[in-house]
Amino acid sequence: MKADETLDCFGLLCPMPIVKTAEKIKAMRVGQVLEVDATDVGIKSDMPAWCKATGQEYLGIEEKAAEYKVYVKKVRQ
Repeated sequence: MKADETLDCFGLLCPMPIVKTAEKIKAMRVGQVLEVDATDVGIKSDMPAWCKATGQEYLGIEEKAAEYKVYVKKVRQ
């Protein structure tokens, strides 16, 4: 999937990938896509829940071994 920005959260544990995502998404424009690269398995459930709570669009996840690429589209300020 094509992303406008990438956020490296390798080695960070919950809740830091979500905290960093929230900070990064604020600086992005509506319509842009953020790729979050993480190693914390919790991101699989945390990111969809965060998107639902904040009104952003969860686009999906790619898993390879213990690495996760999560995609979020900014749909609101």
